[in-house]
Amino acid sequence: MSDEADVANDLMAHHLEQAMAHHHLPAERAASAECEECGDTIPDARRQAAPWATTCIECQDLLERLARR
Repeated sequence: MSDEADVANDLMAHHLEQAMAHHHLPAERAASAECEECGDTIPDARRQAAPWATTCIECQDLLERLARR
């Protein structure tokens, strides 16, 4: 006989599995090495750290600052 803790644990595991199944990971590598905002080349270090990045670090920083306003 299961107790409430077992039922809650099973429910949480089910919700976690559902969330993971619907989560989409970013593309493995961005199609272009050029920043989609300014057109400059995205440095190799950034592309290695964040292969899905479509913006250079300066443009990404600016976009994040603007989003917080």
